[in-house]
Amino acid sequence: MPLEQAFQYAFIYLGAIVAAVLLGKKLGLGAVLGYLIAGAAIGPWGFGWLGQEREQVAHFAEFGVVMMLFLIGLELEPAMLWRMRRAVFGQGALQIVLCSVAIGGLVMLAGFDWKSALALGMILSMSSTAIVLQTLEERGLRRTAAGQDSFAVLLFQDIAAIPMMVVLPFLGSGALANAGHGSSSKAWMAEFPSWAQGLVTIGAVVLVVGVSRVVMRRVFVAIAKTHQRDAFTGAALLLVIGVALLMTKVGLSPALGAFVAGVVLANNEYRHELESDLDPFKGILLGLFFLGVGAAIDFGYVSQKPGLVVGGAVALVAVKGLVLYGISWVRGAKCGPALIFSSALAAGGEFAFVLITLASSSHVFGDEVSRAAVAIVALSMATTPLLIVAAQKFTDRHQKPGKPEREPDVVDEGHPVIICGFGRFGHAVGRLVRFRGFGCTVLDHDSDQVELLRNLGIAVFYGDASRPEMLAVAGAARAKLIVVALRDSAVTLKIVKNVRKHHPHLKIYLRAHSRVEAYDYLDAGEELIYRETLDTSLRMGVDILEHLGVAPHLADQTARLYRERDEVMLRTIAKSRNAEKDSAKRLNAAREAVHTLDALMRADLEREAEEEAAKGDPDAFYQSLDNLRVATGGVSPTSDS
Repeated sequence: MPLEQAFQYAFIYLGAIVAAVLLGKKLGLGAVLGYLIAGAAIGPWGFGWLGQEREQVAHFAEFGVVMMLFLIGLELEPAMLWRMRRAVFGQGALQIVLCSVAIGGLVMLAGFDWKSALALGMILSMSSTAIVLQTLEERGLRRTAAGQDSFAVLLFQDIAAIPMMVVLPFLGSGALANAGHGSSSKAWMAEFPSWAQGLVTIGAVVLVVGVSRVVMRRVFVAIAKTHQRDAFTGAALLLVIGVALLMTKVGLSPALGAFVAGVVLANNEYRHELESDLDPFKGILLGLFFLGVGAAIDFGYVSQKPGLVVGGAVALVAVKGLVLYGISWVRGAKCGPALIFSSALAAGGEFAFVLITLASSSHVFGDEVSRAAVAIVALSMATTPLLIVAAQKFTDRHQKPGKPEREPDVVDEGHPVIICGFGRFGHAVGRLVRFRGFGCTVLDHDSDQVELLRNLGIAVFYGDASRPEMLAVAGAARAKLIVVALRDSAVTLKIVKNVRKHHPHLKIYLRAHSRVEAYDYLDAGEELIYRETLDTSLRMGVDILEHLGVAPHLADQTARLYRERDEVMLRTIAKSRNAEKDSAKRLNAAREAVHTLDALMRADLEREAEEEAAKGDPDAFYQSLDNLRVATGGVSPTSDS
């Protein structure tokens, strides 16, 4: 391609991307639909500005899907992915099977043989990973229950595409060697026996995991020491491209391989740098991909057979939508999330184009069926953003209107203390610190709480402290300590991780609502943990002891001893909780710790009783015996004397 022509196509594509974003924003339908409309406009059935080079650009743009899956993997720690296993393999497999059977049954009723019906059922059961996830992200639905379920099913579809590519050639009369997509990449393994090919494939996945976990971390550490951001960006691109190339060579989905690499790197300390460096590339490449999908819609064929294409697209969306809604409803989802989930996955997907080409080359069905299937899938994909928007608006219309999200208003006041959360706990801490003349910068993400406190004359800033940039704006670089007094332990742990990474000089004080939260904070390496339930219960216990006649200083001593011993037991149980994998062993360890706490408390109280006796204070001595009697369940070991 001449240089001038290359610049011309670059100008057209980039202009279309900008126009698509503005169009999608103007219509309120999101950028994805704008990309599809712009792609159709500049394609062969629109202004005709794109030539045959659009296929080469489309292949290049598919790398945007690979990068998107890598970045999604970075957001999912392996433990979180493990917790999603039932949704991925249970719900995902159920979706593939039921949709394939439903669509295949309708195709057989239309007069097709069972092989063609099975092939079309499997192909049309796929959904568009790129369009669905990008649209859910734009609409703020990515982390909702419907968004998580959609992602789980899409992940299983990416996995299921591999066995589909193996099965489809057997349904036709074509040779397996002519298995279309990916055959040239796997040619180097053609002479290997099947078991050896399997070992090579497994070895490639193991290599991706090993390189991502061990090698790349050392590379990132070395690059970070150079303070060259360009080198970090290059290393991140090198990793993603290398994984995609390796997966393609062994016949696996490059997007799936990139996702595995992202999950492995989810716990890496350079995760946020990877996300920020790769996100602009992902955006541009995905924009090109969506433009290519819009340009690929064969409006000539649609105009020739509008009833077949439009009717087929409507039937596909309706059948898959009903099946998906039923799956979500059976799992207990409410109407709104179930509607969003089914709308997101009801249309066809980009991988269907690959499978249609493979099935056609294997003579599973003819060219006419292939052309119709491509048009139906492309048209249905273009409706995906509209379906999601319509489902969200319908759901929002039947819910109570919420307050719009306000913009953060945090400023750096140069105070030595930052308090995250100004509820009942943080409020008391902040007032106490201010009484002694120390300034506090207070952050809270509850807009109602912020408004109430400001009306009371208390200076509070609105902002999400879990965002690193928010802490920086709040003056974390100059502060001495940070108090995290939030109820949500997950958000608290996120703040702790960000502080340890970006502001390691800050001393962290944590509020723990329960013992379990204290275990989680200990696992994160924190020590300054304050359990509000413990403090309150001990204060109540002291008041009760005093009401029962125990001297105030002895009641305070009892509470102090309990606190000291319980803090030791807390750390002991936390260690055994992590070390023991068996739940029965963990329970036994906790039970043993409780008995040990009782024994130590009895020993401490006996020692104090002896000390009081040595002082010659009989009243204090007998009072200590009463304390000991309470601690031992009503019987004092020294009562006989």
